[in-house]
Amino acid sequence: YHELEDLTVTTYDSAYMHMDRYGNRFGFLVFDEVHHLPGESYSHGAELSIAPYRLGLTATLERPDGRHLMLRDLVGPTVYEKGIRDLSGDYLSEYNTQRIEVDMVAEERAEYETARSQFSAFLESKNLRLGSASGWQNFVRLSARSSDGRRAMLAYRRYRKVALGTTAKLRVLEDLLKKHPRDRMLIFTNDNETVYNISEQFLIPAITHQTRTKERREILRAFNEGDILALVTSRVLNEGVNVPEANVAVVLSGTSTIREHVQRLGRILRRREGKHAILYEVISRNTVEDRISRRRRQHDAYDGKQREIF
Repeated sequence: YHELEDLTVTTYDSAYMHMDRYGNRFGFLVFDEVHHLPGESYSHGAELSIAPYRLGLTATLERPDGRHLMLRDLVGPTVYEKGIRDLSGDYLSEYNTQRIEVDMVAEERAEYETARSQFSAFLESKNLRLGSASGWQNFVRLSARSSDGRRAMLAYRRYRKVALGTTAKLRVLEDLLKKHPRDRMLIFTNDNETVYNISEQFLIPAITHQTRTKERREILRAFNEGDILALVTSRVLNEGVNVPEANVAVVLSGTSTIREHVQRLGRILRRREGKHAILYEVISRNTVEDRISRRRRQHDAYDGKQREIF
C-alpha cells in the first residue's frame, strides 16, 4: 500500500518498481541526483510515467558508461548549468587543490613493474585496448577463459594495489595530519583494506559500507561537533552525506571517474564564514595513477596550478 499525496517523495528503487501502477498520477517529476536515472532499471521509472513536466538536478552529470546521453529523452535538455568555480565564494567555500607526487620504494617499484608487464603482455597477445568502449569487458571475458588470463587479472589487481597503496602515501598522510591539526579532514581511499589500515595506524574513525547506521550517524555527529577531527572512508561518503564542517580532503586513491572526485571535493565545500577548503590529491609517480589523475583533472573544478613533490 502506498499513500500518494500532491507532493510525494520516493526513491529510484521504489519508482521503477511501482511506476507502472502510478505513472498516470503525477504531472511533474523532480529527479535529484539525476545521473542515477539512466541506470538500466531506474530509467523505467521515467519511461513509465506520463508526467509532461520534468526536472533533473545533479552536480555530476556525466557517467563513465555514456548513459547520461539518455537524459535528454528521459527528462529533457540541459537548461541551466553552473560550474563549481562559478559558485565558489558566494554559494560554496573558496578552495584550492594540490597534487602531491610520491615515489614508491624499490621493492614496490619492482613488484609494480613485474605485474604491469605480465598484464600488458596478455593484452598484447589478445590485441586488447582497454581505452576502447568495450575494452574492459573484453578483458574480463577473456581473462576467465584460460590460466594465462586469470594470471593477468591477478597481475592487474596486484599492480593497482601497489600503486594505490604505496607506503610513501602514508608518510604524506602523516605530514598532512600534522599540518592541519585543528582542521576537519576527510581521507578517501579506493578500498576498505586501506581504510582499516589507516584507521588502526593513525587511530582515526573509519566509515565503510560495513559500518552500522547507528554507528555511522554517531561518528558523523562527533565529526561535525569537533569531537573527532578526521575520518577515513572509501566510497560511502562520496554522495548524500552532510559534513558541513569538513574543510580538508585527502584523496589517497580512487577511480578515474570525474564524478567520484567532484563528489569528494563537494564534501568540503559547504560554505561558512571564513572557511577556505583544500583538497590534496596524492598519487604514485610514473604509475597508472598518472592517467587516473589526468582523467579526473579534466573537470574545471580542478585548477591544477599547485604541485608538491614529497
